[in-house]
Amino acid sequence: MNHDETHDSRDHPDMSHLPSDPALRVRAMESLLVEKGLVRADTIDAYVQTFEHEVGPQNGARVVARAWVDADFRERLLADATAPVGEMGYLGAQATDIVAVENTSSVHNIVVCTLCSCYPWTLLGIPPAWYKSYAYRARVVREPRKVLQEFGVNIGEGVEVRVWDSTAEVRYLVIPERPSGSDDMSEADLAALVSRDSMIGAARLEV
Repeated sequence: MNHDETHDSRDHPDMSHLPSDPALRVRAMESLLVEKGLVRADTIDAYVQTFEHEVGPQNGARVVARAWVDADFRERLLADATAPVGEMGYLGAQATDIVAVENTSSVHNIVVCTLCSCYPWTLLGIPPAWYKSYAYRARVVREPRKVLQEFGVNIGEGVEVRVWDSTAEVRYLVIPERPSGSDDMSEADLAALVSRDSMIGAARLEV
């Protein structure tokens, strides 16, 4: 045994209850901004409340689940997603003009923003770091199958891959394929299956 291995775990205090370093930095920055009068604590609390309960991938998941169970809604969503998404109360915050694209057994869609990181916040929440990265934005338009493979999504040769480039005006929502074995599930249970990445096109779903 080396020296480290002989240490009893009780020699080290349990610090699992402490926030991670990024969380500590955020709290320190928040305290500093409030102390200097640059922002109000209740303003920060309001933003946190919004992102925890009003915007996020749970909204997009509800749209997807509705499309899976309601043929009329699905048809309207694919024709012009802005109106039906608005009816569900999910427009705003980077999501004012929405285009829905549907993954099928013959077509797989994936979304990118090559210029920056345009993204439907109200529907999907805060964009993941990889979506904003230069590597993803540059590569997915050139070699989408390889990028998808790195995400664990293997696309068959007979499946067409379509890459959609978001703009300042238009945001895209991918309607993933409904998982097999989900026929008897309720709309709420179906929504719980839908992940953020699947609505970007970077993941497939399973029951």
